Amino acid sequence: MPSTYEPIATNTLGSAAASVTFSSISGAYTDLVLIISGQSTSGGNSDGLAIRVNSDTGANYSATLLRGDGTSALSSRNSSDTFYRIAFYGQTGSAVLSSFSTTILNFQNYSNATTYKTLLARANVAADGTAAVVGLWRNTAAITSITLVGYSGNLATGSTFTLYGIKAA
Repeated sequence: MPSTYEPIATNTLGSAAASVTFSSISGAYTDLVLIISGQSTSGGNSDGLAIRVNSDTGANYSATLLRGDGTSALSSRNSSDTFYRIAFYGQTGSAVLSSFSTTILNFQNYSNATTYKTLLARANVAADGTAAVVGLWRNTAAITSITLVGYSGNLATGSTFTLYGIKAA
């Protein structure tokens, strides 16, 4: 069964921002895909994105992260978090890189009101590394809003966030 990506909304930052929110997301799709080209304004390999759905700040999120840079690899597991933790490249050490990273988030079965919500994410930038994340939001509510916040810095000027809905054909 083929599927079709339909653009829902795009936000390109004209100045650095603490957060980006997509709200009033329709339940008309099977899945959501959020594609990010951006970086944080702060340096540091531990920087990343905190993602909340439906403004839920409870300890209802968990994630497993795999990350590598061609020299070393690491994995980590977080459970009972108050947000999805996503690696967000575009910085290394204490320096912000000149190139943005690409991060792709897939929200599976987001509008189903009987199952917990799964997130699959990939992030990479050639000069820094790559990461994959699988996350879970332990709530059966349909996702109607997504908020992204930088861990330790703002989201940089020029960062672009595009949300797509996948519609079964």
